[in-house]
Amino acid sequence: MTELLVISFQWLFFAYLITLNLGYIALNISSLFYVLKYMQESEFENFIGLSPDFMPPISILVPAYNEEINVEATVRSLMQLEYPEFEIIVINDGSKDKTMQKLISAFSLQLFPEAYRIRISVKPVREIYCSANYSNLRVINKENGGKADALNAGLNACRYPLYCCVDADSILQRDSLKRVVKPFVEDSRTVASGGIIRIANGCKVSGGFLTQVGLPGNFLALIQVVEYLRAFLFGRLGWAQFNALLIISGAFGVFHKETVIAAGAYRVGTVGEDMDLVVRLHRYLRKKKVPYRITFVPDPVCWTEAPEDWSTLRNQRIRWQQGLGESLTSNISLMFNLKAGMTGMFAFPFMFIFELFGPIIEICGYLFIFLGFIFDFISWNSFVAFFMLSFSLGMLVSVMAFLLEELTFRLYKGVKESLLLLGMAIIENLGYRQLIGVLRLIGLYRWLGGTKGKWGVMNRTARWQQNV
Repeated sequence: MTELLVISFQWLFFAYLITLNLGYIALNISSLFYVLKYMQESEFENFIGLSPDFMPPISILVPAYNEEINVEATVRSLMQLEYPEFEIIVINDGSKDKTMQKLISAFSLQLFPEAYRIRISVKPVREIYCSANYSNLRVINKENGGKADALNAGLNACRYPLYCCVDADSILQRDSLKRVVKPFVEDSRTVASGGIIRIANGCKVSGGFLTQVGLPGNFLALIQVVEYLRAFLFGRLGWAQFNALLIISGAFGVFHKETVIAAGAYRVGTVGEDMDLVVRLHRYLRKKKVPYRITFVPDPVCWTEAPEDWSTLRNQRIRWQQGLGESLTSNISLMFNLKAGMTGMFAFPFMFIFELFGPIIEICGYLFIFLGFIFDFISWNSFVAFFMLSFSLGMLVSVMAFLLEELTFRLYKGVKESLLLLGMAIIENLGYRQLIGVLRLIGLYRWLGGTKGKWGVMNRTARWQQNV
């Protein structure tokens, strides 16, 4: 009986690996053709010549909690954006460090008794500041309520029809806003547009402006470069082509304000507020039978700091898995819902089965195969074959992400950098991805057990800002 159970689970694991990676490969191929076409047609170059009159004004929301190290550089980078009309609203969410003092000093902030309509209930706002030097900068100082509550406070104060979320530890390239807003100009049905996130560790920033692209010297940050390429270039771009994108990173995305408010704005109490909002937008707009488009543009770049220590990375990945569980289960009516199109029939089930509950099959699969070999339920050849299959499929997906980067945008231009990335695409499958799988399993366990996700403390180094 035990032998039958072990062998059955091994075959389940085998089927899981094949199905999961075939899905990834299909998304990869779809993304590859789209990106090549995107670049060949030079759509972006044509867009650059578009009159500023056609670019809608945008409110940029920057939620900040204990971001004294990064917040000034982030705001200065936003000030340099090449965009005709925008405002910046920093929301200090009850920071316990010197975030507020840093902002007051750096931007000559003054109290501003502004009156605005409170459309979304939020934690009390203590005061609002405006800058004496920058007419388009305001800072909301409020009681701590979490990132979702901070974003809702920003939504209340928005003056423009579109808003862009930017994390306080992130840097946008000067033309990023022009690129990510393009879908709104091209298609009036667009309600959300996301851009690609890159790792800032190893880069150089001066005066809030990215001056040099580089790879991190830290191993953990370096291996995450490949992860981010795979997640954004393939995963999100692949689903976006079918209007089935379920995640737009909270670090960088543009949304139609009124649609977001109508859908309930950001849900307080979840650690995955970015994904929860996008999934809820799908559900809300499908229910209302409103034509819409939620998309992803592959070249607007936002640079953000990745964890460089195991403790921070562990907490981040556990939190992400808990947020995934919260977001999917609160919108479970999309599951295999024909009326929800590709979102309900493919994207949502894929995320639910493979991304949410996949860690159970994956980690238990490795364990059962190892036990099967120890107790002679499977042969040495079968044991090696299973692990080689797992390694080969994972490596194939990672190397495809690397090759797409090399064939298209190629932000890391040196031969050394290319070889290093290729090496990471191979090495990450030899233990790192399995460790991440364990962290996802822990996050799943905590979510199933009802443990509330916590943001915790992100250990910032900001070395990329010190290289000036």
